[in-house]
Amino acid sequence: MNAVIILINSIIDIYIFSLLAYVIASWLVSFKIINPWQPFVRVILQSLSRLHEPLLSRIRSVLPELGGIDLSPIIVFLAVQFLRNLMLEYTQ
Repeated sequence: MNAVIILINSIIDIYIFSLLAYVIASWLVSFKIINPWQPFVRVILQSLSRLHEPLLSRIRSVLPELGGIDLSPIIVFLAVQFLRNLMLEYTQ
């Protein structure tokens, strides 16, 4: 059972790091630091988008409009951390 918990914890870590990479990449595209039309950058952005946008879009539909501020990654990050802490609490 301990091996399964470690595996789930590692998957959560990978998801969080890829979410941070997605947020940073979207900022870099917004500030025109990287070109989203380059093939390598496009592949990375599309794969990160396919991984995170289904969850982020559901949260965006519930959140009120705050202008240009997108709080959905923060909410996903906090929810994933909460679920991780809950899982670790009940396995001890």
